[in-house]
Amino acid sequence: MVRPLTPMGVDRPRTGLLRRPRLRRAGAVLTCLSAIATTVVAAPAHAAGPGGPCALPRSDAHHSEGLDSWNPDYPRPLGRLDAVMIFLSFPDSKPLVTPGRLAADHFPGTSRFFERASYGRFSLRVHPLKRWFTMPKPSGEYHIQRDWDGEQRSAYLRDAIAVADPHVDFRRYQLVYLVADPDAPGVDSDATKVVNLEEPIRTDGAELNRVVTVFEHHPPDRNVLAHETGHVLDLPDLYHRPTDGKGDWDTHVGDWDLMGSQFGLASEPFAWHKWKLGWLSSRQVRCVSAQGSSVHTLHPLEAPMRPGGDPRTRLVVVRTGASSAVALEARSATGNDAATCTEGVLVYRVRSDTASGSGPVQVLDGHPGTHACWGESVYPPLADAPLGVGESLVSTQDGVRVEVGGRTPAGGWNVRVSRG
Repeated sequence: MVRPLTPMGVDRPRTGLLRRPRLRRAGAVLTCLSAIATTVVAAPAHAAGPGGPCALPRSDAHHSEGLDSWNPDYPRPLGRLDAVMIFLSFPDSKPLVTPGRLAADHFPGTSRFFERASYGRFSLRVHPLKRWFTMPKPSGEYHIQRDWDGEQRSAYLRDAIAVADPHVDFRRYQLVYLVADPDAPGVDSDATKVVNLEEPIRTDGAELNRVVTVFEHHPPDRNVLAHETGHVLDLPDLYHRPTDGKGDWDTHVGDWDLMGSQFGLASEPFAWHKWKLGWLSSRQVRCVSAQGSSVHTLHPLEAPMRPGGDPRTRLVVVRTGASSAVALEARSATGNDAATCTEGVLVYRVRSDTASGSGPVQVLDGHPGTHACWGESVYPPLADAPLGVGESLVSTQDGVRVEVGGRTPAGGWNVRVSRG
């Protein structure tokens, strides 16, 4: 019997519009962020793991942001990963769109997203089976919904694999997308999730440890499958889900990183996530572990890598505790971030002991008294979080000060990091 352990994925209201962005021009305004705590935290000594002294240790938290080692339960996104896309219809509804059109809703767009984000180091190859596989029960009998009953979800997965199994050799694939007919009356688009299995499904001599269940409208939410695939790669949800189902979901990271919102204007994964996934190497990460000040040049995160190796810094990390750090990166309106309405040096806090959905990453607002991109941003208070030239940010909670000094002719951002 299939027993889902933890469903993770898009568990949020489906709203959001993408409009033409307006770039904010950085002024020479000195800004300051003061956290609640008033005591400067001195960094304790830490053992240096494989990623150096600033690589936080991986913890037991679900989708831990620790990156001193890789969780072998997840596929490492380096090289090629093959995925099968299976299309499911129901006896109570005749599909109105073809599997080919549904596949085109997500691919090659999702593959191109990861190709850009990984600098060509990760290739997601989807193999859509362009036919309908009919489920044995009407769509309403599965009671598909966002917070799905475990037994009913198990029945859906069991039936889906059973109807496809005679036609699919699951040994050929590392990932399975189950796409339901979006027009079937019992299909709820809010139910799209990655389902992690306590006991894997065994078929064709293969073990399926997780399945992406897709219930999207046609056309679907932008970047939704890239978000779900991020969970398959051990990335956490960065949004905040209100306990009463009301309120704002995007207070932790706003538009920054699609694991916060697939609607975000700046969907590029954080540099921290690129380091975790192996798309950034230690030579592109600068670690600040000592007291005092240091100066660094940050190259825009979205820019392609130079061929033959690229030593330019994409991430500066300040280790602040046993399971915490402050990270700096430069964001620009290119690539996956072409729609962003602000540019500059983004600063955020990372905790490796905090579970997915509980705030493992928190963007520090470089302009706490202002908003930006109304009608475009998923959370305008953080849309102008990056620092521009001449601006600074102080977090007394972390004992860190960041100052942006200027730009280089090659487009880099000069930053000074002070501790203590």
